[in-house]
Amino acid sequence: MLMHQASVLTEKQRAGVASSATSYTPFQEPWWLDVVAPGEWDEVVIKRGGQVVARLPYVRQKILGSVLLIQPRLTPHLGPWLHASSAKLTNKLAEEKELMQELIDALPRFDLFRQCFAPQVTNWLPFFWRGFRQTTRYTYRHSGLADLAGIWAGLRENIRREIRKARNVVAVREDLGIDRFARIWALTFSRQGARLPVSMELLHRLDEACDNRRCRRMFFAVDARDRVHSAAYIIWNADCAYYLMGGGDPELRCSGAGSLVMWEAIKFASTVSAGFDFEGSMIEPVERYFRSFGGDPVAFFSLSKLSRRTQFVVGLYHAGSALLGHNPVI
Repeated sequence: MLMHQASVLTEKQRAGVASSATSYTPFQEPWWLDVVAPGEWDEVVIKRGGQVVARLPYVRQKILGSVLLIQPRLTPHLGPWLHASSAKLTNKLAEEKELMQELIDALPRFDLFRQCFAPQVTNWLPFFWRGFRQTTRYTYRHSGLADLAGIWAGLRENIRREIRKARNVVAVREDLGIDRFARIWALTFSRQGARLPVSMELLHRLDEACDNRRCRRMFFAVDARDRVHSAAYIIWNADCAYYLMGGGDPELRCSGAGSLVMWEAIKFASTVSAGFDFEGSMIEPVERYFRSFGGDPVAFFSLSKLSRRTQFVVGLYHAGSALLGHNPVI
């Protein structure tokens, strides 16, 4: 019988564990987590025969005495990774159950667990059996980028019109840097009365790490007056490129530049990766826009669990709100 273990690794041990072979997405890679959650992340790892067969990274935060196992900002997916199995389906599912439940049981104590799993994780039953709740979310993906002509034909006509229109107004550049990108990205949030969700320090750190690994590209739509109309930031591995961040100047929205930089990002992605993920939103207008680029809807799972203590506290809050006539939002 093969020996196996489930453990939480030290920082030194983590360094030799994960690679592209032990992650579905760049967001599960140790280098990514070191950048976006320095000193806050760890992972549970299962080994069999000396080989990593499953891992579950997480970010651990403590707020008002409660322990949260979550995913960091700028990280659309986290969740478990399981090694590819060549076993027949019934045996594969049994193995998935065993590995996932070992990962769950090895997690440190928590009051709240909440993560979005990568779309490759299609079976969450073992988490259900351990008391987790699931919400299905959606993104849009082009799974094959070789046929750019076919992708172009699949765009909604208004998107093609915007792209043609924008080409007469702006030029697409890739050399303006992260500070210029941050300024245009910030305009998207300021229009909603919000600030950037991350610090400039984190943006610089992330951009430097991605640039060193040659896995990121920025696209800027710039007019003759050197005004940036729109910008997009993508990262990639061999399997998929991800639209990680993007924004536009609200005063220049009629130029169609947003659609142009998205199209240029897709075209570039076809030279470095097999797919393109729009990192879809559940916000209806954003979903409608991403859908207009003709990708396939792809489901992924958001998993959460509250400890018994936290459930009790939440229950008291709801009961108290009901007595006072309030509508709780938890």
